[in-house]
Amino acid sequence: MFKFFRSRTVKLRLFLNSYLPLLGAGIKVDFISEDFLAIDVRMPLHRGNKNYVGTHFGGSLYAMTDPFFMLMLMESLGNNYIVWDKAASIDFIAPGRGTVKAHFRLTQDEIERVRLAAESGKAVLPEYTVEVLGEDGLVVARVLKTLYVRKKKPK
Repeated sequence: MFKFFRSRTVKLRLFLNSYLPLLGAGIKVDFISEDFLAIDVRMPLHRGNKNYVGTHFGGSLYAMTDPFFMLMLMESLGNNYIVWDKAASIDFIAPGRGTVKAHFRLTQDEIERVRLAAESGKAVLPEYTVEVLGEDGLVVARVLKTLYVRKKKPK
């Protein structure tokens, strides 16, 4: 009965949904897969994330994409790896109105490629793209994330 509440993904989702930088922008994590290879996020338009012209504030659009690839890789690779966000760029395609969504996806093959590349102890800089979609399914913004991954040195 209580197993549901012990799930790492449920705990992480509850934490993220109460994390003030995300909460303040109205960002909601709807789904985290048990293997951490999929995360779904949404953000309705409201007073706290609306810009001067009545559409989604660009900083909020970026914030809804910020930590997720890093968290997915950290959880998938385990404690023997250092994972950081290194760089990002955002391309605003269209004004964001209503509720926007982002679907983050990695594959087990991608995780293994990163793990293998980092095995030598040298830094690896994988890049991932996520699209922010409007209610009509059209792209509002495209975000390119570059991560820093390195295997920890033995103690």
